[in-house]
Amino acid sequence: MSRMISYEKKDTPVHALSGITKLIFFVLWCLISAFTFDTRVLIVMLCFGVAIYLIAGIRWKQVGGVFLAIMLFMTANLIGIFLFAPYQGTEIYGSRTEIAHLFGHYTLTKEQLFYEFNVFIKYFTVIPSVFIFLVTTDPSELASSMNAIGIPYKIAYSVEIALRYIPDIQDEFHKIRNAQAARGIEMSSKGKLLARIKNTALIIFPLLFSSMERIDVVSNAMELRGFGKKPRRSWYSRRPFGISDYAVLAFIVLFFAAAMIFTYHDGDRFYNPFL
Repeated sequence: MSRMISYEKKDTPVHALSGITKLIFFVLWCLISAFTFDTRVLIVMLCFGVAIYLIAGIRWKQVGGVFLAIMLFMTANLIGIFLFAPYQGTEIYGSRTEIAHLFGHYTLTKEQLFYEFNVFIKYFTVIPSVFIFLVTTDPSELASSMNAIGIPYKIAYSVEIALRYIPDIQDEFHKIRNAQAARGIEMSSKGKLLARIKNTALIIFPLLFSSMERIDVVSNAMELRGFGKKPRRSWYSRRPFGISDYAVLAFIVLFFAAAMIFTYHDGDRFYNPFL
């Protein structure tokens, strides 16, 4: 059965890195994307992200469904930006180059298109890193990595359990969907779109009930084992640092510093080609 956004063990350079390395890389990478609006920096990040994605050997069926959902969200967000702030780009870049009048007080400008293009790229600098991080990092190793950088182990363990249950929830979803289809409820692409959306929505409630039952079982098991009684705990899955880990950490720290200097050297985080 195909599972989306779940860890899959592979022999790639990305999988071989320590969970601590990937966690630090992911945090700094997201910070760069959040701080900068320099198109040149974002394009470099996009190219690096795609390259790492390919090196990690991530299959499309692992992330395809989620990626398409994110694409729909991104499209809706960009449309919303234009509808509620159609001249935000002109305010940011200090000029107004009109392309065409659309309707009402809405006029399409080069500055607004360029601003929304940057927002679009910012999404794509983060999305591959999220997929890479989740698909190439063992949840147990991730928890030990979070605890190693100072996050309380109770929080780290909660994150691990949440990630471990993503494949189980997907399996449960497919089981309920197949059961509904066996009862004659159309769930395949043969049915009408609205009917499929309605029938899929009906799966949410049994899925929630089964998930709540799982939570109760796990919490009781952890309580019986005395989880949380000690201030510290040991980790079986913590991976020692290697040469590649130090190299990746050096790269991301230097890249973070260079990106911040390049972005703010003129006192403005927006790259303005309209000057």
